[in-house]
Amino acid sequence: MGRLIRGVSKNARFFATDTTDVVQKAIDIHNYDIYSSDIFGKFCTLAVLMGSTLKGEDKLTIRTDTEGYIKNIIVNSDSKGNIKAYLVNGNEESYDSLGKGMMRIIKDMGLKEPYTAVANIDYLKLANDISYYFYNSEQIPTVISFAMEFTNDNRVLCAGAYMIQLLPNADEEFITKLERKIEAIRPMNELMKGGMSLEKIINLLYDDMDTEDDSLVEEYQILEEKEINYNCDCSSDRFYRGLLTLGAEELTKIFDEEGEIQTECQFCSKKYKFERKHFLEVLTNFKRG
Repeated sequence: MGRLIRGVSKNARFFATDTTDVVQKAIDIHNYDIYSSDIFGKFCTLAVLMGSTLKGEDKLTIRTDTEGYIKNIIVNSDSKGNIKAYLVNGNEESYDSLGKGMMRIIKDMGLKEPYTAVANIDYLKLANDISYYFYNSEQIPTVISFAMEFTNDNRVLCAGAYMIQLLPNADEEFITKLERKIEAIRPMNELMKGGMSLEKIINLLYDDMDTEDDSLVEEYQILEEKEINYNCDCSSDRFYRGLLTLGAEELTKIFDEEGEIQTECQFCSKKYKFERKHFLEVLTNFKRG
């Protein structure tokens, strides 16, 4: 499992997460190559951060549609710290091409229609593109730093990120000091490899973050700490209901030709097998008709 903390100060709210174990579990399930795993891990971490901004039963989907070797990435997350994801590769001829295209952020908040935002994405400039998305789509100035590094045998050495978002009417002096601090400290992957906890990383970011009046230090408060899990909620019943949408005629044709239907969850690779007897009532009514 992974871990996330979030908190707030006078001028900003912050999030920091260690997704090393979660990303490793996801990669073990899907067995992606090292290049795909690097991008995939960052999007899993991004979904954790963005999911932590949700409330109640809200759900989030991040989907990319890009050119090059990685065609699509789909990641689902919720406010409780659960994520699931999968990636679709193109052909090997496009291996060296860059992943540029569109990213969709879909938030299901229980309304009639989900909220959807679209942004340009470049896998090599992910942090900048995410900051640009928050600023343009949600009017929230955002700084984000990813960690994603592998061992020599392609195991996940570290994965995680921190994200700082300015609150409305944040002091200009705080913004200037934050920018200087981020430029001065080591990248997130080096901080994690050095053994720094999430709390210490946040403390490092806020250290010496004071105003011209030294008595007014930018104090912060950690509001929440929670576990992060790779958790697929697929089920036999969900696949069954999906197959029903094919209609009795198509189901009859498949069973006549194949004898059974085998399905596989794209998020967790779990397989479900269905036989004609599972759809007996539906198929019997079809024959009568």
